[in-house]
Amino acid sequence: MSQIPTLDIRRFDTDRDAFVADLGAAYREWGFCGIRGHAVSDALIQSAYQAAQDFFALPEAVKMQYHQKGTGGARGYTPFGIETAKDSKFPDLKEFWHVGREIPEDSAYADVMTPNLWPQEVPNFKTAMYGLYTALDQLGSKVLSALALHIDLPEQFFADKTQFGNSILRPIHYPPITAENIPNVRAGAHEDINFITLLVGASAAGLEVLSHKNEWVPFTSDADTIVVNIGDMLQRLSNHVYPSTTHRVVNPMGDGARKPRYSIPFFLHPNPDFLIKTLPQCISSENPDRYPVSITGHDYLMERLREIKLV
Repeated sequence: MSQIPTLDIRRFDTDRDAFVADLGAAYREWGFCGIRGHAVSDALIQSAYQAAQDFFALPEAVKMQYHQKGTGGARGYTPFGIETAKDSKFPDLKEFWHVGREIPEDSAYADVMTPNLWPQEVPNFKTAMYGLYTALDQLGSKVLSALALHIDLPEQFFADKTQFGNSILRPIHYPPITAENIPNVRAGAHEDINFITLLVGASAAGLEVLSHKNEWVPFTSDADTIVVNIGDMLQRLSNHVYPSTTHRVVNPMGDGARKPRYSIPFFLHPNPDFLIKTLPQCISSENPDRYPVSITGHDYLMERLREIKLV
């Protein structure tokens, strides 16, 4: 079985053309790539994971104080068993928290990007989570620069289209599975909504990616590797040159199923008013425009959140 590539992003500064070619090839084939040499410190990652574990260990009544009903889980806490993969009969077996971008009160996007909530019971939560948010936002911008070059766009093409993006850092807790009569999938097969997703660390195996051969390929990265995958918005923008690949989280076999799993993905979004309109560079006679109707990033997000039962 072929393996999903892992590349060192430091090559972007030392061997740019070759790195861009390798990265583009990885995403065209898999929609996924491991990124090492990313400069996101291990101390920051561990601090964020510890803060997540501390929060999810709080009593249910305390956590529910940070659940904002009717907001689609845009900020704060979403309890266990709500989010459901599109077309799935079963809700995902997880609870999570959403950290969004900090913007001025008078921002043009204030009506769709609400203020963050911060749990008072975990004193270092804000510092750890927003520090990781910022680091992954910067890394994601670098990945987008390389992807832009691969399809003959200017290196900074995405810079002014994502600097106010409604991006989300999502600490997730998958509790231990102890019952016998529930499915063995912690997060159902799905594609991500956004431009790209950056997954930093995971305390247990379980991520699987669906290959072109319709095989589920496990992708448990090395400790220093961040998994970066294409989301549906970038797939749409690039007319499927960059595919958004189906993936899922399954339970590990044996004793691993009785252990909790934590992960912290970062979903990098465009600015809410960015118009997702097929790039001319990605249209050809062999690949005609699949999306003649354009849509804004915010409208697309709302459309998809309704499908997965968050709004």
